[in-house]
Amino acid sequence: EELRVRTGPSIELHQTAPGEISVPKEIKGDMNGQGLHVAIVVARFNEIITRKLLDSAVETLVRHGVRDEDISVSWVPGAFELPVIAKTLAKTGRYQAVICLGAVIRGETSHYDMVAGQAASGISSVALETGVPTIFGVLTTENMEQALNLAGGTAGNMGANTAVAAIETARLIEAANTA
Repeated sequence: EELRVRTGPSIELHQTAPGEISVPKEIKGDMNGQGLHVAIVVARFNEIITRKLLDSAVETLVRHGVRDEDISVSWVPGAFELPVIAKTLAKTGRYQAVICLGAVIRGETSHYDMVAGQAASGISSVALETGVPTIFGVLTTENMEQALNLAGGTAGNMGANTAVAAIETARLIEAANTA
């Protein structure tokens, strides 16, 4: 008789014979950045914010083993231009991940919704079209105070989060391709 045990919302263990338990194969990405090549595309608009995001992303990548010389940084005028450069870099085949950093602040621009929406849609499209993890690190806030809080203030630094997501997703793709 088979014994079934639920360990969480999606993992179920099966005991097919006494002492034998089969477990679904789980594919995971680790946090080892050694050997990864990462491109970072940064919007110059709101540079007081995006520079902090960049510094944190680079620091986090290096802390996880990515070498400085394996990180490339490209500056674009604003968040709207992030996807085209991200796609260009992803298509070279030289990078296992691309991080896009920007800050769209509602109070700073009258076309906030259009810029934020197009940046998000474009960045997502790059990942789906190229297969290269393209990480969305564009802050979309109501005001400068919120942006500062997300760029190293009271809410941490989104730049670090994007670096962690880039490493883990790149490694997960590697694991999936070799599973």
